[in-house]
Amino acid sequence: PCVITLIHKENKVLLAHNVNFPDNFYSTLAGFIEPGETVEEALKREVLEEVGVEVENIKYFGSQSWPFPSQLMLAYTCEYDSGAIEVDGQEIVEAHWFDLDNLPNTPPNSTLSGRLINSCTLDH
Repeated sequence: PCVITLIHKENKVLLAHNVNFPDNFYSTLAGFIEPGETVEEALKREVLEEVGVEVENIKYFGSQSWPFPSQLMLAYTCEYDSGAIEVDGQEIVEAHWFDLDNLPNTPPNSTLSGRLINSCTLDH
């Protein structure tokens, strides 16, 4: 199983550019859940490892099976708690806070990541 999350901070969301993404394409953060971890622990660990920030107020959003490589994606929203963005430089090469009115290219709504991002723009 994998965890995927959208981090909110006031009127902004944190989106990241993975090393494998096309130019000017950003998405939510995701990672594998390690044996013995809760989903919430995995979410906090992945966010801290990938972009150096801490989060709070984790709330379940939904799930989606994903064929690459046979994963169950568990999606959550959360809120920024502390820290400055520092990308890991291996998996994530760029990450920024984006205003909900000025988002970059993001995944389509057919993906769980796309639905996470679009859900916050609908609420906005």
